[in-house]
Order: sequence, then structure tokens, then C-alpha cells
Amino acid sequence: MKNTGKLEKNWIKGSKMNSKVIGLDIGGANTKLASSDGKVVELHYLPLWKNTQLPEVLKEIAQRLQPEKVAVVMTGELADCFEDKEQGIRFIKACVDSAFGPSKVSYINSIGRFQRETDDIRELAAANWAASARLIGKELGDCIFVDVGSTTSDIIPIISGEHKAGLTDFKRMVRSELVYAGTLRTNLAALLEKVKLDRGWCRTASELFATTADAYLLLEEINESMYTCETTDGAGRNKIDSMRRLARVVCADLSEIKEKEIYDIASQVKEKQVSVLAEAISEVAERNGLKRIAAAGLGEFLIKEAAERLGFECISVSGRWGEEISKVFPAYAAAGLLDAQPF
Repeated sequence: MKNTGKLEKNWIKGSKMNSKVIGLDIGGANTKLASSDGKVVELHYLPLWKNTQLPEVLKEIAQRLQPEKVAVVMTGELADCFEDKEQGIRFIKACVDSAFGPSKVSYINSIGRFQRETDDIRELAAANWAASARLIGKELGDCIFVDVGSTTSDIIPIISGEHKAGLTDFKRMVRSELVYAGTLRTNLAALLEKVKLDRGWCRTASELFATTADAYLLLEEINESMYTCETTDGAGRNKIDSMRRLARVVCADLSEIKEKEIYDIASQVKEKQVSVLAEAISEVAERNGLKRIAAAGLGEFLIKEAAERLGFECISVSGRWGEEISKVFPAYAAAGLLDAQPF
């Protein structure tokens, strides 16, 4: 883990790559990078809405890695610092093109194809999952690709090598192909209206007191190095601070609530998230006649439990490509797709 600033917590694996092709997945909170050979894998916490360091970090990456070709997917255009998605896309494109040079950069759209100059620029919005789906379809065949990241969960049906999902976040939300809950940044109050304590049921406070990162740190599903987002109170990324944050969800502090009850709250967070994920997967599976899952992302553990409940086969992206690749799979897929291009 490399910590490069107060608001930016990064992990970087590897420093040398045999390939000269990299993929970038630029989200609202995180920018992920992978080389097509998987030798270099990076995550940079770069919230676009908060005096973003994206232009500077991209230029540093360009100078350090000196790639010959760059494949880009994005989801950051939805950040609320932009008036609309097109403004966000143009900002991200300008940052990337300035850092690497437009002749080196190729963008992947929501169909999973490389964007042409004549295509509608809005097709680049929220297209990171489309790159993943193309690679998964090629390597694993018909399945539901499920990627649970820090913020969201993608549930993508793939048939005959092509994804069958809606082409925008809005359309995918309607079809349960996008669930806005992730492993780190989801507000616990958005998941749980009430929690069961030793003394009975208790309503939760609709404040941003704690996130899923706190629950999964306590449950040891993630460790401190994987807690890459900011904490809600600016305090530490350790179990005691996470316990304090979970206590606040029921308007308590550590003098008012038992440690066991705090861990019970964390367990209820996981149970709810697995339940919501399983419900969405079931809906997508029934609509497309699929019962096989490819699981990727920091939240693979959630996907595996959901698959078990549904009785579906679950193929681990970590098991096939490695744990670090799984966490940045859209970036890795984008790089691989560009590296395979005949030009």
C-alpha cells in the first residue's frame, strides 16, 4: 500500500510491465489501472468532486510507465460536480488526452466496442462493465458477470459473447443490472432501516455515520489496506474507530452499546447486502435463462454467498486471473481488448 496524501490512499502492485498497453477505469471516486499483461495494477483514490488530482496523477502515470497505447473506460461522468454526463465525459477525456496524447488513447463505449469519432460521445458514459463483459464472454461463455466494487454492483447477462444489459446506468437500474451498493462507500443507513439489538429492534439514523467499509473491516472481510476510501468522520481505518462509527448509526457511543451488538449490526449489513444482491441476480437470471455467475471485484465474497443461496455455479475471477486483477478487472479487460486489436 502506498499512501500519497490525506485524501488519496492508493495501492500499487508491480512497477515493470512487459506490455506497453495499459487500461484505465476512471470512476467518480477511484481511478484504476492495469497493464495488459497484469504486471502492473494500481488503484488511486481520486474523488472527482473534491479538488480532483486526476490531471496530475494521470500525467505522473504517463511519465512513469510511458505506455504506447491506453484503453479507457469511465463511470466518473456521473459525479455531481458536473452539470450532466456529457460535461463529465468531456472533462475526463480532456484529462486523459492531455496526459497521454490523444493519438495513444482509445475509449470503449457501452456496447463494449472502441469508440469512433462519429459515435455519440454519451455512449462512453458508465461503460467500464462493458469491457469486462466482452472479455468474460470470450473467456467463459454464457454467464452473468457480477462485479461488486467499492460503490456499486454490476449484474451483466452475457449470451453468445455479447452482453444483453441496458446501455445506460438508468436503464440498468430499472432492469436490476445495477445495484447501487458496494463494499466500501455505501451508507449503512441506505441499507438498513432498522437493526436487531439485544434490547430489541432499533431504527437507524439517516446520517452518513458509517459505511460498508466499517462493517466489513469488523467482519474481517477486508483489512485496513483495502479500506481505501475516506472515513465518514475523518478518523482512522481501524476496528475501534469503525466500532465508534457503527455505534453512531443507532445514535450511541461505545459506553452505551455492547461490542457484541456492534458486531451484530455489521453482520446484519452483510446479510442485507447479500440478500439485495441475490434478489437482483435472480431477476436477471430469470429474464435471460442463465444460472452461472462470474464473480469479480473487492466484494467477491458477497457474490459467492449470493450464488450459494441461489444454487448457481460461481466462477471466481480472482481464482482465474488473481485477486489484484479482480479488483481492477474493467481496466485489465480494456487493456487486453486494446492489446488484441490488429493495428
